[in-house]
Amino acid sequence: MRPDRWWVADFTYCWTLAGFCYTAFCVDVYSRRILGWRVMSSKTTPLVTSVLEQALFTRRRTDLRFTATGLIHHSDAGSQYTSLAFTEALRDSGIAGSIGSVGDALDNALMESAVGLYKTELIDRNPVFSGRAELERETASWVHWYNTARLHSAIGYRPPVEYEHIYHQQTISAEVV
Repeated sequence: MRPDRWWVADFTYCWTLAGFCYTAFCVDVYSRRILGWRVMSSKTTPLVTSVLEQALFTRRRTDLRFTATGLIHHSDAGSQYTSLAFTEALRDSGIAGSIGSVGDALDNALMESAVGLYKTELIDRNPVFSGRAELERETASWVHWYNTARLHSAIGYRPPVEYEHIYHQQTISAEVV
């Protein structure tokens, strides 16, 4: 296994004093790293498309050799993920789409777990957010902490960014030998 073989995605709703907002995520299965996220006041296709764009940008920003060829993007069967615009965004990026069966959260369990951590570690621990801007600011802070400081048992009690760094260091060392 290695980074950028399999990404999972989903979104959740969050109540604010200004009404519901929706937070979407894209996570690399290998490292548990959140590569893309977005908070919007509607749950239309641009919510999930912008998360995919951010995930691709995250990878390209740190690795000019990054290619999405061979990458699988898995999500539930929500209308946002089955839309023509999202399907085209995957195809244009060279990513193979994978969609779970309707009503089966278990086939996207890793993503459901990440959303559960977001709800438990950020949303449930705070009083009601004033609106989208505050939720977005707090989500940015939480994502940074999640990726750079939070320990994940599935990856040897390391933060995702550190786990990926170790992989890349080992890969470079193997190429030199």
